Amino acid sequence: MRADGTEQGGCRWCGDRRDETEFGLRVWSGRVTDAYFARRAFVRGYAIVVWRGRHVAEPIDLSPVESDLYHREVLTVARAIRDCFRPPKIDYLTLGDRESHLHTHVTARYPDDAGADGPLPAHEAPLLTEESWRTDAAALKTLLT
Repeated sequence: MRADGTEQGGCRWCGDRRDETEFGLRVWSGRVTDAYFARRAFVRGYAIVVWRGRHVAEPIDLSPVESDLYHREVLTVARAIRDCFRPPKIDYLTLGDRESHLHTHVTARYPDDAGADGPLPAHEAPLLTEESWRTDAAALKTLLT
């Protein structure tokens, strides 16, 4: 691993299992994923669930067993977000355009949030205050353990 947290092949998610990254705090480690509570967010209750097997960019590249485990763990994180933050809706977004490693954004949605009539804005989300970010991460972690 390089000093900047990326693997030699260029994927920063492969092999980087730190508890705290520039993105967020790890709040859970499942059998095949790690979940990170975001440092920047438009809403309370935003995490990324990252595949921790071999390097895979697409969910279709998982075996049926791997796919089942991955999606079950995404839903585990979503349930904890729902129970912790009580949003009326949760969005799931599996991209990979910027980061070519399988991961899913799990985002609480509220009627009055920044994207009330559609998706959240595409520009960079605001940095949460250190205290609220760590407090919310700890609450979510408690539900996941």
